[in-house]
Amino acid sequence: MRQGQALVMTPQLLQAIKLLQLSHLDLTAYVDAELERNPLLERVEGDPTGDVAERGQDTGSEAGEGGETESWLKDDMAPDRATMESALDTRLDNVFADETPMPREQGGGDTLSLTPAPYGSTGGSFDGELPDFEASLTAEISLREHLAAQLDLATRDPQDRLIGGFLIDAVDEAGYCRESLDLVADRLGADLDQVARVLKLVQTFDPPGVAARDLAECLAIQLREQDRFDPAMQALVSRLDLVAKRDFSALRKLCGVDDEDLVEMLAEIRRLDPKPGRAFGTSAVEVLVPDVFVRAAPDGSWLIELNSEALPRVLVNQSYYSRVSKGAVADGDKSFLSECLQNANWLTRSLEQRARTILKVATEIVRQQDAFFVHGVAHLRPLNLKTVAEAIGMHESTVSRVTSNKSIGTSRGTLEMKYFFTAAIPGAAGAASHSSEAVRYRIKQLVDAEANDVLSDDALVQRLHDEGIEIARRTVAKYRESLRIPSSIERRRERSAQAGAGLGA
Repeated sequence: MRQGQALVMTPQLLQAIKLLQLSHLDLTAYVDAELERNPLLERVEGDPTGDVAERGQDTGSEAGEGGETESWLKDDMAPDRATMESALDTRLDNVFADETPMPREQGGGDTLSLTPAPYGSTGGSFDGELPDFEASLTAEISLREHLAAQLDLATRDPQDRLIGGFLIDAVDEAGYCRESLDLVADRLGADLDQVARVLKLVQTFDPPGVAARDLAECLAIQLREQDRFDPAMQALVSRLDLVAKRDFSALRKLCGVDDEDLVEMLAEIRRLDPKPGRAFGTSAVEVLVPDVFVRAAPDGSWLIELNSEALPRVLVNQSYYSRVSKGAVADGDKSFLSECLQNANWLTRSLEQRARTILKVATEIVRQQDAFFVHGVAHLRPLNLKTVAEAIGMHESTVSRVTSNKSIGTSRGTLEMKYFFTAAIPGAAGAASHSSEAVRYRIKQLVDAEANDVLSDDALVQRLHDEGIEIARRTVAKYRESLRIPSSIERRRERSAQAGAGLGA
């Protein structure tokens, strides 16, 4: 025999952990499924006021019969705590350890408010305007429907229509036809020349450049339509790799043009659409809805509020349970009602605790990143999960679950909570460390401020070192590439080409 200790993960405990890391869209879908499955759960209609606990208890707006629906949290209606813990084979303290009301004041001058935000909740806008629901009633035509309508007008041959429909189905969201013509001919049992001819027909459809098989063909189709696909432009399109490298000297020799003509040709290429199909949306764009709002208070502190629109509000209908349980005679009916009551009670407590935990973590993030909200990204501090977990007395895994798929609405836009956790770049000569995101921002500023002197990666390292940031050259190169900033050689070539075009003009 052996004695030991082990953590037993009950289904209710797993549910609480699962709810903590769900986004508000996934949480809404989960709660909707529970409402359909559990007859004792009811959705709270309207916009209740008060703190998070009151959202779970408020019954004033509940449409129960005779207004008899009461909150399960009330002492006179709640089941015995010991009985519930015995039935669930766990203690409520394991999940709901934080039962004390949250303080209205915390360190750093942050003012907490659990009242619903009085302004709109979409896109981090604080202007109080409601979203335009009428705009979502119109159905946009898809790219496939747009091309299919043109195919019906372009040909009456049934074989061409069949092949054209197959090719249109193979066009992706960007407007490219990635399907091999040999494979299409083999599947349809058609001649390869006929498939190629129908593809050429589809490539004449609107938008220009659609159904191309690669970027060079897409640009060539658009240039032909504009009657600008001369031999020089054809040579330029055939070597897009040199355009990406900004090797202007090689391009001048290849196209047989001077600096001024090359600059004009490159400008013409940039005006073309590399993804002609993106104008036709195939799926609705989902707006990032903040879970928490942060705005400045009149006294200079920060007011942190939960987004009531992102919080599903449900109640346990105790009066309905009382009436139904009196008529339950069979053991199976009693067991079903008891299980529904326990699951409903646990769900409401899990939702309440989830809201409190999100608010607590968001408050600590705002306190740690106070300089960012005041001055911007250049003052973003290094922050990790351990620092926040120790400050609020939680485990790192809990903070990680809270910050996953959650966002904060600020005056600087709606940002994911993970955005505020950045690695630390050590400071030079023992100076304070810097956030990696702030260092990226500073590199972009230095490159944007370049005049005639193009800064190499070594020069950027020296500039950052002079500002008290100790960073390696390979790290600067990695950050520069993540910002899609060309190397110093490519930037110097581009500036030389622009200067030559200016002198020629």
